[in-house]
Amino acid sequence: MKYVETLITAQEAYPAFERRLLAARHSVTMGFRVFDPLTRLRSTEAQQIGETWFDLLVDTLNRGVDITLFLSDFDPLVATDLHRRTWRSVRLLCAIPEIAARDAGRLVIRPELHPARIGAAPAILTAPLVMWRKGRLRKRYALATDPAGKTTFSELPGVRYALSLRDPRLPGSFPASHHQKVAVIDDRWTYIGGLDLDERRFDCKAHDRQPEDTWHDVQLLIEDESLARAARAHLEEFTAVTAGKHPPSAQVSPLVRTMSSARRPPDLWAFSPRPVITEIYDAHLRAITSAQHLIYLETQYFRETALARALARRAREAPDLRLVLILPGAPDTVAFRKTPGLDGRVGDYLQAKCIRILRKAFGPRLVVASPAQPRTAQPDKDRPDRATLQGAPVVYVHAKVSVFDDRSAIVSSANLNGRSMKWDTELGVDLTDSDEVRKVRQRCVDHWLDQSQTGTQASLEDSFARLRKVVAENAKKPPAERNGFLVPYDLRAAEDTAMAMPGVPDEMV
Repeated sequence: MKYVETLITAQEAYPAFERRLLAARHSVTMGFRVFDPLTRLRSTEAQQIGETWFDLLVDTLNRGVDITLFLSDFDPLVATDLHRRTWRSVRLLCAIPEIAARDAGRLVIRPELHPARIGAAPAILTAPLVMWRKGRLRKRYALATDPAGKTTFSELPGVRYALSLRDPRLPGSFPASHHQKVAVIDDRWTYIGGLDLDERRFDCKAHDRQPEDTWHDVQLLIEDESLARAARAHLEEFTAVTAGKHPPSAQVSPLVRTMSSARRPPDLWAFSPRPVITEIYDAHLRAITSAQHLIYLETQYFRETALARALARRAREAPDLRLVLILPGAPDTVAFRKTPGLDGRVGDYLQAKCIRILRKAFGPRLVVASPAQPRTAQPDKDRPDRATLQGAPVVYVHAKVSVFDDRSAIVSSANLNGRSMKWDTELGVDLTDSDEVRKVRQRCVDHWLDQSQTGTQASLEDSFARLRKVVAENAKKPPAERNGFLVPYDLRAAEDTAMAMPGVPDEMV
């Protein structure tokens, strides 16, 4: 690879992405879960041509660059707000060709809903809940006589169809989604990782905002023609693969994927799609079995018990192996809701189970930590308890980074849960150049520590010892006196919220 840059938070990632669009010559192909064209521009170069990504896209087209965007759509009844946001973006994006020059490049917008559906039996079992949801939506929009309400309904084509008498389908849900976050510029540059594009995802490296507005993420910008072509080929085929129309292309290293498809023929009892590619999961399992000294993980969710057991087995086999696991203090639907969401509570149950497995196997060779801001949380009776940790506002972790010794660094859109490993459409890279692996780990570790003490390459053993010491000492200090952000993960709080849901696949959350 000619160039690999690790971008920490949107403060670094958004300007780098903007500069690559400004330098594009002939094509940009993108796949995002969330892409809001009204996101503000952050780089000084892009601000010269406008204020938002809408302006940047117009400018890019006017330079003769073709743009294709695959934008995720969502179950209109279960994820109505996400469905609305997708179609709001589509409506805005469709206005761009009307503004662009007559000889501008071509803009293609493809909103894509993962085609897999649950089988007839579970659909019938969940029909009362779905019909209740339909009733609520029907009543809500029947009462929307004001222009704003009618406009909102026009932005929900999936809801409009589901509420109509023309919908012949059994009540049911779409269990999988397209979760990738990637852009390919000129078949040369690949922008890839865990970060979508909108104002909610923007955060700075100081994380000095309200806890519900923080968003720690990691993205890579890579110059490599082979990788770029493989990523673009994936974007051009994933809709056909997930529809079960043809098999996926062969893997091209270092690209790693997760894809599932609709079942053909339909399975009466299926709760899940049919897994097709599990390269991200397989890459993790391979790296675990060869790890000797240090595994460093940052993830929004750690809920895949098979991964936890694989790590536990390796801990018993390799007595020098140490593990660092960085997690948000709580799932977003628990930390930022007065009434915890059901998905968050079930997720807490699975994550607590996984951490118990790790603790038993690793003992003192394990550090499980969460970031909190270096300031004391102000009393707020309306804010949920788990929006604070060790007396400080939490920093929400959304990154998906796994580093194994100096051998492998996997940066992707995939969380360490069954959904990302087996169901959702995910994309990432598995870097194996030892220098690049060390750089990824060093940048991630340094971000969490006092910036005056970072920047020196440490051995794997020293890196673990430093992190363990910092986390333990921070737990004893008031927020303003801590070294960086990390404090111990509160497993007891997670277990207090946790709720098991027998009969429902773990991959649901």
